Amino acid sequence: MFKTISLAAAAVALSASASFAATEVTWWHAMGGELGKKLEEVAQKFNDSQSEYKIVPVYKGTYPETLTAAIAAFRAGQQPAIVQVFEVGTGTMMAAKGAVYPVYQLMKDEGEPWDPSKFLAPVVGYYSDPQGNILSMPFNSSTPILYYNKDVFKKAGLDPEVAPKTWAELAEMSKKIVSSGAAKCGFTMSYGATWVGLENYSAIQNLPYGTQQNGFGGMNAEFTFNGPSQAKFWDNLKKWQDEGVYKYGGPSAGADAAPLFYSQQCAAYMNSSASRAGVINNAKDFKVGFAPMPYDDTVTKDPKNSIIGGATLWVLNGQKDKAVYKGAAKFFTYLSQPEVQAEWHQFTGYLPITNAAYELGQKQGYYEKNAGSDIAIKQIMRGTPSENSKGVRFGNLTQIRDVLDQQLEAVLNGKKTGQEALDEGVKQGNAKLREFEAANSN
Repeated sequence: MFKTISLAAAAVALSASASFAATEVTWWHAMGGELGKKLEEVAQKFNDSQSEYKIVPVYKGTYPETLTAAIAAFRAGQQPAIVQVFEVGTGTMMAAKGAVYPVYQLMKDEGEPWDPSKFLAPVVGYYSDPQGNILSMPFNSSTPILYYNKDVFKKAGLDPEVAPKTWAELAEMSKKIVSSGAAKCGFTMSYGATWVGLENYSAIQNLPYGTQQNGFGGMNAEFTFNGPSQAKFWDNLKKWQDEGVYKYGGPSAGADAAPLFYSQQCAAYMNSSASRAGVINNAKDFKVGFAPMPYDDTVTKDPKNSIIGGATLWVLNGQKDKAVYKGAAKFFTYLSQPEVQAEWHQFTGYLPITNAAYELGQKQGYYEKNAGSDIAIKQIMRGTPSENSKGVRFGNLTQIRDVLDQQLEAVLNGKKTGQEALDEGVKQGNAKLREFEAANSN
């Protein structure tokens, strides 16, 4: 009798436990190292804040690897609820309409607060459809800035508090640095052929990158980044390399660029504002200066805003348990809180995605205490964005960036002029756009 009661009680207990188990919401992401730890901390704090839902972060490798894995998982019916996709994959996600549950619709369906005006305008503008609806949840948005070694500047007889404003100034300062022996090279950069050295260069100089509003207006776009100013800039990179003031940081994200700066071989380094934490952690032996990206004063005297990088969170259709969507929406509401966003932004160097998070940082005195921490915000909010400085949004952009890496290397190796390389980039890039259209036509 006792055994029977015990078994019955155990069954009831197990049933009660199951009924109160939190709904798991799987989140695939592409952040390793310190950023990955911080991301997991964000998820854990949400989990600790309530008991109905549990965000389960899963690291899936690089941004391209994560996107590829999500596409394969969706086709196999094993997709996560949330996937982090870098801005380069936005065109791909927008074309996959059956796979995506747009965030503005999700929040409406689940009755969660959603006010696009609370987000930074350049952020929501990039991730919205032509009707202004936000398709994915802004999370880690960045823009490139200039980091420089104040100690090296001082050794070269330069004012360590004065950063170069133009590319010409950067080249001249670099020559002084190298000739003085203060460092072996003046500057390096990540994404030299793409995000920093072509996409942002074009935006800041207000030069078109492609037709159809840089791809925002539709898929039937053509690339136009082979203009004379862009070609001359690539020729200048070759000239500066030959003069010993510029070192190529490698293809794609430029894995060689950061070590060149950390080891003090190069005096300046251009990369994402989200590199701030890594730069500070690795620059223990010298003082770091922070500055906006240089502009080309032979093209413009009025530089436009820089453009966005980073990633957003996309919700995928096909979840068997509909409570998962309620959990995703609750999580997005949590992520939008000023305190959560401010902490994430201040730790990582990513932009605060909401105006309230930026204002909170100002009230906290964060920007006053941390020199240069608001440069990225001011740079991306500079002036009124034009069609050329809103960003670039094309299908197959990952593959097109690979083409451009190869073309810049051909210029630096003396095999092509800047014009020849960019003409070939446009030719191959347009072919990739046509492939994307064919694969995604209704």
